[in-house]
Amino acid sequence: MSPFFEIRLFDVIDIVLCAYIMNAIYKLMKGTVALSIVVSIVGFLLLWFIVRALKMSMLSGIMDSFISIGLLALIIIFQQEVRRFLVMIGSKYDVIRKYGIDNALAVDEQDTDFVSSIVKSCDNMSKTKTGALIVIARSVGLKDFIATGDEINAEYSQQLIETIFFKNTPLHDGAMIVDKHKILAAACILPVSQKMDIPKHFGLRHRSALGITEVSDAIAIVVSEETGHITLFDRGTFIGIDTVMELGEQLEKM
Repeated sequence: MSPFFEIRLFDVIDIVLCAYIMNAIYKLMKGTVALSIVVSIVGFLLLWFIVRALKMSMLSGIMDSFISIGLLALIIIFQQEVRRFLVMIGSKYDVIRKYGIDNALAVDEQDTDFVSSIVKSCDNMSKTKTGALIVIARSVGLKDFIATGDEINAEYSQQLIETIFFKNTPLHDGAMIVDKHKILAAACILPVSQKMDIPKHFGLRHRSALGITEVSDAIAIVVSEETGHITLFDRGTFIGIDTVMELGEQLEKM
């Protein structure tokens, strides 16, 4: 007598992969309006299955029409979440940074100078309560966001970073985008995060910093204009920085 069902190795792999994907999607949508939309869609699908099971032809036909265009509608509605999911997968393994030409030509001394310049400028701006938003590019290109500001392409330095964010300069309002070699642009416009579960004291700078880390693998640093507090953003999450030494340690891990 054959068993009622048998579980193969591939069935276990299938379940694990589905669970991983569903968990990743949930994490991306947690705290956003998108999660409510997904719950509504799941409810619609359950109702559709019931209607089909009861053979309610008219209602079933109407709902079938919505289902037929459902995939395209989902891509349009959740385009930001889909992009974040693909970026998360690509940056998880970080193939470009690990094996790319830029990495092969990188010099440790440059990285040390870069971190030192960022840390010292953030420390000084924190003490004077100078608002700042610094975006550090990784493997995902930020050309679309660079185009929204004024391109600089200058060698980084502590003095230049602080000058850009000085309140009376025309470039202080917006984000400065840098990589490990140059200050690429300033006064850039970033996407604003729509998450609902972030601290209420976060302003537009903080939401923009969170937004850019949701749609790319960049790191963002915010210096609060009200409190001088430094916050580090990475992969859609944030870390409150208590000391500049802690900021340096976090940047060295990137």
